[in-house]
Amino acid sequence: MLQRQLGPFTVSAIGLGCMNICHAYGAPVPEQQAERLLLTALDNGVTHFDTAALYGFGTSETIVGKVLSKHRAKFTLASKCGMQGVDVAGDGKLVRVIDGRPETIKATCEAALQRLRTDVIDLYYLHRWDKQVPVEDSVGALADLVRAGKIRSIGLSEVSAVTLRKAHAVHPIAAVQTEYSLWTRNPEIAVLQACRELGVAFVAFSPVARGFLCGPIDLDALDPKDIRRTMPRFAPAHYTANLKLLPAYLAMAEEAGCTPAQLAIAWLLHQGNDILPIPGTAREDHLLDNLGAAHVALGADMLERLGALINERTVSGDRYNDQANREVDTEVFA
Repeated sequence: MLQRQLGPFTVSAIGLGCMNICHAYGAPVPEQQAERLLLTALDNGVTHFDTAALYGFGTSETIVGKVLSKHRAKFTLASKCGMQGVDVAGDGKLVRVIDGRPETIKATCEAALQRLRTDVIDLYYLHRWDKQVPVEDSVGALADLVRAGKIRSIGLSEVSAVTLRKAHAVHPIAAVQTEYSLWTRNPEIAVLQACRELGVAFVAFSPVARGFLCGPIDLDALDPKDIRRTMPRFAPAHYTANLKLLPAYLAMAEEAGCTPAQLAIAWLLHQGNDILPIPGTAREDHLLDNLGAAHVALGADMLERLGALINERTVSGDRYNDQANREVDTEVFA
């Protein structure tokens, strides 16, 4: 497996996002399936596993801890705080809450350490900047966790270049994690350049565009709770327009001698040695397909044609709905 730097850690260039096993794209998969997926990833050279307190309201961290804790020395463990499930009404039903207060961050970390069955988390992200709390205060709490030996390094998710610089002034930031793919180019506005100026690794989630770059999706077959049902790009009018991009894209994958998913991930890998894609999946065959992208070499002409075909001008619809857009801090195209 190709290796890249993730802050102070050397990890597999392609990691595994551990959201899909229990969150966001429908019903959680059986625990045995999740266990096989995680162990198959480890056996095939993945040394970067990314989870969060939010995913399944702790379920993802629990499964990762149960399955991988006995192999803890073999991989770099990333998780996230600042967005988690909270019993707001006192009725036992958890709802998603963004809370970046220092005391919440520290309590979330303690719970995560228990679920993950580890003494230390290698990379701990602020999942969302809580705009009611100065980012300097949230990062200060994370810095306290570094000094206490609870975490080894600090990351930020879905932040702007301005917010990154403010945070980095408090404590060195090891990584920024944001959606980045052919069809989501927002990092190219400013934050990717800021990462490079500051020596911060860039972790790209949703590198296959929430499955779009793997081939046509039957929207009617999506689970009622699949988050794509709330995303404008998958709304009927936008999706119909976006489907027109796929024939040429699929033809380029055939030309490159790889699968469509591999082409999308390989394009990201070619954008810089500081970019680390973390495709998520619940299926072993998709996992192995994704990992094959590390061996796909793309020439300058292919990269240029891909970038011209699918970009912020040719994709129809926003990546998030209004509520989700208010919750992130990333730059947007005019």
